[in-house]
Amino acid sequence: MVMRAMVLREPGRPLNLENRPLPEPGPARLLVRVLACGVCRTDLHVVDGELPDPKLPLVPGHEIVGEVAAVGPGVEGFAIGQRVGVPWLGRTCGRCRFCTSGRENLCDDPGFTGYTLDGGYAEYTLAHAAYTFPLARDLDPVAAAPLLCAGLIGYRALRMAGKAQTIGIYGFGAAAHILAQVARWQGRRLFAFTRPGDREAQEFARALGCEWAADSDRPPPEPLDAAIIFAPVGDLVPKALAAVDKGGTVVAGGIHMSDIPSFPYRLLWGERLLRSVANLTRGDGEDFLALAAQIPVRTRTRTYPLEQANEALADLRAGRLQGAAVLVP
Repeated sequence: MVMRAMVLREPGRPLNLENRPLPEPGPARLLVRVLACGVCRTDLHVVDGELPDPKLPLVPGHEIVGEVAAVGPGVEGFAIGQRVGVPWLGRTCGRCRFCTSGRENLCDDPGFTGYTLDGGYAEYTLAHAAYTFPLARDLDPVAAAPLLCAGLIGYRALRMAGKAQTIGIYGFGAAAHILAQVARWQGRRLFAFTRPGDREAQEFARALGCEWAADSDRPPPEPLDAAIIFAPVGDLVPKALAAVDKGGTVVAGGIHMSDIPSFPYRLLWGERLLRSVANLTRGDGEDFLALAAQIPVRTRTRTYPLEQANEALADLRAGRLQGAAVLVP
């Protein structure tokens, strides 16, 4: 049997639609029939060659919702036909000092779905059972797909903001539109910063509960307790530091960012904290997926057929999306 897949053979070049042999799950693995796969900005960084050393050839995609099609030897707790989610963190070594201290997101020898492991821009994918999340059968696959990374990373970034009550969000895309719903449900106040002139994104932010939305080169109307940066733009770091109050936190929520320019020490002084988010843990996934169902989080999506993955990436690259793009094989 064969399956269709969108394959990256050379970073910086478009994906190719190819027929591939249907893989068989080995020990501790699942074969998953892909029902939907979100298109994440990390996919764009991989395809554009901004992240080093991807597996080549590569099937991108790590916001996967599917159903179990086959179970490998030694797998317990999963059944054929079960609805599952496959995230960015595809496996860890389980032995390094980070794995053994509850910090598996910092593993020294990890595997990442859609980067060093084949992902979900395909009709089927293989997943490590221990890093696959069981999902409710009635969960809409398209609506749920962005939760598997945009939601998870946004949630981890929000946790790193601590008890901040006034939060600025730089870059109002897939992750921000999910984080905004969580933060508002928690009673926090939100301020949105968008690409200069992007009135549509600013209206989108206000519709999701942000009390102020403006261009990213403008200061907020009051000092912030924390700022979270999703846009991969290093120039935003000094702006965010200037926007937070003394003792405030700036969280860089992306896996890639352009170089951060030099800035005066006074922007950091006052015990301001600058930190990054690196990947996720399975605990993050379990906590967030339960919370998303409780709120409940509603995602805004635009669907594309599998063979239009290049068009979806182009729309994301150009900032033409409000919410998230999702591929449907």
